[in-house]
Amino acid sequence: MKKQYFSRKTILIPILLLTTIWTGNAQFRKKEIETPRNSIAYIKQAYTKKEVYIPMRDSVRLFTSVYMPKDTTELHPILMYRTPYNAERSEEEFNFFLLLCLDYVNEGYIFVFQDVRGKYMSEGEFEDIRPYIPNKKDNKAIDESSDTYDSMDWLIKNVPFNNGKIGITGTSYPGFYATMSLPDAHPALKAVSPQAPVADWFIGDDFHHNGAFFLLDAFGFYYSFGRPRPKPTRSSEPRFKWPVEDSYEFFMRLGPIKNIREWYFGDTIKFWNDATAHPNYDDFWKSRTPLPHLKNIKPAVLTVGGWFDAEDLYGPLHTYQAIEKQNPSTISNRLVMGPWSHGQWNFGKPENLGNIHWNFNTSEHYRKVEFGFFNYYLKGKGEMNLPEATIFITGSNEWRSFDTWPPENIVEKELYFQPVGGLAFEPPALKHSYDEYVSDPHKPVPYTEDVHLRRTTSYMTDDQRFAARRPDVIVYQTDILSEDITLTGPIEAMLFVSTTGTDADYVVKLIDVFPDKIVDYPENDKKVPMGGYQMLVRGEVMRGRFRNSFEKPEPFKPNNVTEVKFTLQDVAHTFKKGHRIMVQVQNSWFPLVDRNPQKFVNIYE
Repeated sequence: MKKQYFSRKTILIPILLLTTIWTGNAQFRKKEIETPRNSIAYIKQAYTKKEVYIPMRDSVRLFTSVYMPKDTTELHPILMYRTPYNAERSEEEFNFFLLLCLDYVNEGYIFVFQDVRGKYMSEGEFEDIRPYIPNKKDNKAIDESSDTYDSMDWLIKNVPFNNGKIGITGTSYPGFYATMSLPDAHPALKAVSPQAPVADWFIGDDFHHNGAFFLLDAFGFYYSFGRPRPKPTRSSEPRFKWPVEDSYEFFMRLGPIKNIREWYFGDTIKFWNDATAHPNYDDFWKSRTPLPHLKNIKPAVLTVGGWFDAEDLYGPLHTYQAIEKQNPSTISNRLVMGPWSHGQWNFGKPENLGNIHWNFNTSEHYRKVEFGFFNYYLKGKGEMNLPEATIFITGSNEWRSFDTWPPENIVEKELYFQPVGGLAFEPPALKHSYDEYVSDPHKPVPYTEDVHLRRTTSYMTDDQRFAARRPDVIVYQTDILSEDITLTGPIEAMLFVSTTGTDADYVVKLIDVFPDKIVDYPENDKKVPMGGYQMLVRGEVMRGRFRNSFEKPEPFKPNNVTEVKFTLQDVAHTFKKGHRIMVQVQNSWFPLVDRNPQKFVNIYE
């Protein structure tokens, strides 16, 4: 058990080849279709499906399905989707993704789905977030960029009735593949929409945040996804059979992370072993981020993300920013951020996330934005009048347009911890006061009050009252606000800390505290009282050893005051009049994040 201290000054700043014969039906007309248009039966009447293998420059062939409109009276654009998650479950079935693209179906788009190299039905060897190779000198130098280029080149030359224009999109891991189409893009590629794209697996996406290991997601994902494929297959990977019904209890019983390999993974899951062999931000991780290579971009880009995406919030923000900074101002580069969990904008009518309600279908506006983007650049329809940034402001629950992101016309503000749990925009009168508490790795702070196995999608708006009542969580809050306060852009936490150990994680949470009485707020499934609700707006963790460098970790000197400064990612949130702003600080967030033993050791070993 280690004592944790920190001073009151904290700054938060809103800162693979088969010959294919294509057939068409010139007499086909959409008006002859009487089947409801929101069904696979309708799509089967309107489209012909072909499964082909496309050869890459190194002769590896990638499994690809192509859906051609039967209407051959006009030329059609191609919309492509590359995935490691099984492009087609059977030759007879039509891809469920088409039901999410009915606007594009009605516009007669050609749809292309492809298993990436080494996954499911494609040949070759799979590599997680395969590094980009600049200045390729021979056909043996391949990456996701070259595989995308070769695939598009084949499609343009072999798929009839295409209009010579291609768009590509994808969410999460497929979002990474969409991003990787941008370096050395094929001339036919005109529009790209990376959605919740992976950008950096050490600093901010999925499995690490600021070097801290996101245990719950990594274990569940790699138990199935990471297992080797003996041969091409359509079969899905096995799911882990939890021995208990509580993930917190499971991982407490597990003990050190090294037991995962011994008890469950062995040497079969290569990426797990690779990742744990690289505990610091070395070339293994650096080579896997696409961000430095997003230069000389020619296609139009629409990057999409969700403010409450528990997996990839870092990715969309930094993909957009990297393109913005490394390319001429004339490039078409736009951003959409909505009040969504991971990929929630693609499914249903997202009117809420967990207990927090937006009071209307927040994806309806977005779908118009996305459809307008692709239709303009691939079909020349409509006008390109989309703003630079289409942003949903939570709290006030409204869509706003911005000329830049983060916005330029903002005032930076500093929030300071005050005595007796206060929080204010003025420095405290006492300059050398501190708060002290005990952090015990054997009793880590849970990341949610719920008992469950898999990580929830809604923990990022969860009520934090359960945490506020623990003695190892320090709570600060403002007085009741007399006016609305809107925070936009990245938030920076600056802590001055002292610990009796040699390492520690620091978790900072920005929270919107609702008034004690809430009238007419929509009911939630769990009957959680909304009066006094502590809504998590943004939370982030910093592994203290990386406070000065992700490449060269440093231990803490026990009992010495040390600055720990890190970014919590962007927000766009209005704290309404009558609410309060709260900040919570803690040293564990389990089992979302692995337990730091608070000693400067290799935690993976």
